[in-house]
Amino acid sequence: MEWIFLASNLSVFIPQGNLELKDFDIRKETGGSSNRAIQKDLNANVTENFLEIHLFWAGKGTCCIPEDGYYGPSISAIGVTSDFATSGSGLPPATTSSRKKKTSLIVGVVVSVVIASLVLVFAILYLRMKRLYTDEEEEFLEIGPKTNTFTYAELRAATEDFSSNNKLGEGGFGPVYKGTLPDGRIVAIKQLSLGSNQGKRQFLTEIATISAVQQRNLVKLNGCCVDGKKRLLVYEYLENKSLDQALFGKSGLHLDWRTRYKILLGTASGLAYLHEESRLRIVHRDVKSSNILLDANFDPKISDFGLAKLCDDKKTHISTRVAGTIGYLAPEYAMRGHLTEKADVFGFGVVALEILSGRPNSDANLDSEKMYLLQWVWNLRDDHHELELMDPTLNEFDEVEARRVMEVALLCTQASPVLRPSMSSVVAMLEGDIEVSTVTTRPGYLVYWQFNDTISNISSTNYIASTSNPTTMLDGNLS
Repeated sequence: MEWIFLASNLSVFIPQGNLELKDFDIRKETGGSSNRAIQKDLNANVTENFLEIHLFWAGKGTCCIPEDGYYGPSISAIGVTSDFATSGSGLPPATTSSRKKKTSLIVGVVVSVVIASLVLVFAILYLRMKRLYTDEEEEFLEIGPKTNTFTYAELRAATEDFSSNNKLGEGGFGPVYKGTLPDGRIVAIKQLSLGSNQGKRQFLTEIATISAVQQRNLVKLNGCCVDGKKRLLVYEYLENKSLDQALFGKSGLHLDWRTRYKILLGTASGLAYLHEESRLRIVHRDVKSSNILLDANFDPKISDFGLAKLCDDKKTHISTRVAGTIGYLAPEYAMRGHLTEKADVFGFGVVALEILSGRPNSDANLDSEKMYLLQWVWNLRDDHHELELMDPTLNEFDEVEARRVMEVALLCTQASPVLRPSMSSVVAMLEGDIEVSTVTTRPGYLVYWQFNDTISNISSTNYIASTSNPTTMLDGNLS
């Protein structure tokens, strides 16, 4: 490293703060001359490709160079000659402070990007969930008004963790429990079985359908719960439970004739509303005595619209999927999947005969001539012994009304749906406003099936559908 000095009182620190020259005096170096330059060669070890030089001036500068009176430091030239090959950019390295600042800057940028990404992801997920919830809510409200919702924890507490002591019964889709809500209301909670075939859309359809229908002879839906795969319906609680329990001695209740007739009229009115008066045309598809509930005054209310389907007024419903209970199924529906409101009329006719007789539509414990209710009642009619059908526990009843109910029931259970009346006509006939049409053919019925009370697909046609006295019975399956 070559230095050319023209000044005195100079200190030089190289490299990186090492003192090389102190109180440099140019007069002393030149032997008293002050008008010539001095050249110095200094060696320095350079690291990190950077040479650091510090100059500290302690004097007044020159006295006569270039002219007398000029003051100030005067270094003519500094030359640096390296004896090694350099690498890198040639820029000075960052100090510790600079490196810390750079690191902090990088960390800050990365953290900011990560936070921004997370916020974006959560925003997208939130929007998707909100859209999904909105879509479900729109689907939920598509048919009827908004239904109250409950949390699963609320319903579990209301039923004491679904205690068996609160169990009211077992339906096709799962058990029903009695529950008490925090406000003191007593409700019936239907817990849908995870093993059932009912999907999400079917569940929403059931809720929307029931919510849209309001009539005094239909069970009211108070709300629902959807918690993951857990799905529950919350109905009004009816003190006297189901009609089959009252009729067949399971509840200890005794229904007199006036109460039975009131139940018949109320059930017929409810079905007439579903078929003809409601804004929606609804076919229940599973009209049976266990789906008719009784309130404290024994007023009937039709329950379980989970199997109900909405029908286009211009079309009949043809389905390969049969939902219903053996003994109440209309022949055309069970055999061909042909569904109209006349299938409900058939089921009502069977229920009417059960109300008259106080027995279920089939009973293997009875004699063969009494085993099937429809067959037995037709034989009694042929022999003019109709009143032998009446429940022996009835102390008294109106014979005229009883015969009228029997004729209406036989008309409702005709094999051809064309011959069955509408439910509004049934109401008028029961009330005596119009005459009951003459019944000339046997009712239609299925005489022997092995059948589970669930929703099923028809996979075989091994059954007997009869409109005359059956002489053959086949063991068939509906699976």
